[in-house]
This record gives sequence, structure tokens and C-alpha cells, in this order.
Amino acid sequence: MAKVRVSKGEPLEKALRIFKKKLDREGTLKEMRAKKHYEKPSEKKKRKAKNARSGRR
Repeated sequence: MAKVRVSKGEPLEKALRIFKKKLDREGTLKEMRAKKHYEKPSEKKKRKAKNARSGRR
């Protein structure tokens, strides 16, 4: 779980930007988008093979 401490006088926009970066590093947003729609097992296998060929995870 990503947590961001906001000190007194720190702008909320800065804290939000830091929070979004933490979520991106953890892969939380990417995982949520992937689970948003059902992916058939054959589609999942094709995607994994494509990512393996291109060197991605």
C-alpha cells in the first residue's frame, strides 16, 4: 500500500504527484487496468508470448 506523508504547508498537488509516482512504481494502476476487463486464457497466453519476444514483462 502506497502512503505519502504530507507536511504542514506542503501543497496538496505535490503530495498527489508523489502518490501517483509511487503507484506507478508499484504497478498498482497497471494491475487495476488489466483486471478491469476479463481476458480469455488464449488472449493472456498471446499477450505473454508477445511481451516475451519484445523483452517486456
